[in-house]
Amino acid sequence: MHSHLLCGKNTVEVALPNSAVNIEMEPIPSLPDPDGAVAAALNAPIGCPPLAEIAKGRKNACIVISDITRPVPNEAILTPMLRILEEAGIAREEITILIATGMHRPNLGDELKSMIGGAIMDNYRVVNHYCRKNGSYREIARIDGAPIEINTNYLDADLKILTGLIEPHFYAGFSGSRKSILPGISSYETMKFMHSFRVIDQLKGVNCQLTDNIFHDYAMQVTELAGVDFIVNVVINRERKVAGVFAGHYAEAHRTGCALVAKHSLTWLEEPVDLVVTSAGGYPLDSTFYQVSKALTCAKDVLAPGGTIVVSCGCHEGLGSEEFCGIMCSMPTPEKFDGHFCKPENFVIDQWCAQNIYQALAHAGKVLVHSPGLKAEEIAAFGAQKIEDVQAAVDALLPTHPRVAVFPEGPYAVGKVRK
Repeated sequence: MHSHLLCGKNTVEVALPNSAVNIEMEPIPSLPDPDGAVAAALNAPIGCPPLAEIAKGRKNACIVISDITRPVPNEAILTPMLRILEEAGIAREEITILIATGMHRPNLGDELKSMIGGAIMDNYRVVNHYCRKNGSYREIARIDGAPIEINTNYLDADLKILTGLIEPHFYAGFSGSRKSILPGISSYETMKFMHSFRVIDQLKGVNCQLTDNIFHDYAMQVTELAGVDFIVNVVINRERKVAGVFAGHYAEAHRTGCALVAKHSLTWLEEPVDLVVTSAGGYPLDSTFYQVSKALTCAKDVLAPGGTIVVSCGCHEGLGSEEFCGIMCSMPTPEKFDGHFCKPENFVIDQWCAQNIYQALAHAGKVLVHSPGLKAEEIAAFGAQKIEDVQAAVDALLPTHPRVAVFPEGPYAVGKVRK
């Protein structure tokens, strides 16, 4: 069989045995009328009354939307929703659209306009979440001694609405719903807890899994404390078009959307494999090695201990942020990383993605990286090895690695081994 691995804006062709397991998203048709589907979902939601009924008598509203890093059709969701809220008696000036930036930068100007449209940007109050801006959040609880601090625009709203995208997620199982609050509108101190070495260390094979998932459990606990009246989440296909709209109760509607994602994104294997050949997802996901952690985690989940991972990634922007580069260039082994970052006082931004990479390195016997954007010494610094020819590397491995799986699109698809 021939597979084409996404790599930056190009592909890398590799020939594999016909017995190789091909792990990729199944085709899922896009909705013929996504705007109509949103309107219908608002009027006939899952697990709760229609939004128009819920909005009656509310003094003000806060609608949380995803930031620019998520391909959510915000304008299509917001347009009918805003109309319903105003018809229910909530004045336009009493509606706040809150961008769930997490720890990302704010979305402003033309970028914001591209996300929500000029009419909404010019006529409604739009606020970015700043996780380090004192006074913009307050504590609502403590979990294991850590402060749970949430944006006050949301906490003080009489009507609380979450919007977003449901897709596989290697921490939360699936994105969407409660993730709009944690980490979307949480403080830096709260995210230090949720992305701590201890929490991430417990997340083993939880992609596309909500049960026995401590990250999901914590996020649900925080969501219940913060409160939420209504959600609108969408599912998109590989063409990035809307394939499903799920509105209503934050848990019931979300679980229904997760079932659709799992059906089209999840492949079950009867046993682990010896060799995983994977893409990191292509441009723009593989712009830095920071994001390659997702592909390595997916590969690790189907790989037998001591097996080999071959990953193809563009990385035209290099390793990643300054903090991430500092970690990857100073921690040559998983043992070195664990020994340093298991101590909470050593926490730094981006350590969680590095932790996933070192987990994959500890699990695999070898990680081979094909990357036009990275130098051999950069890859060797954290214990992996650069290769120039994917086919040659695979051919050399096949005699000792008979069981093979390939992820042509990288982490957009998920494989799990039956227990």
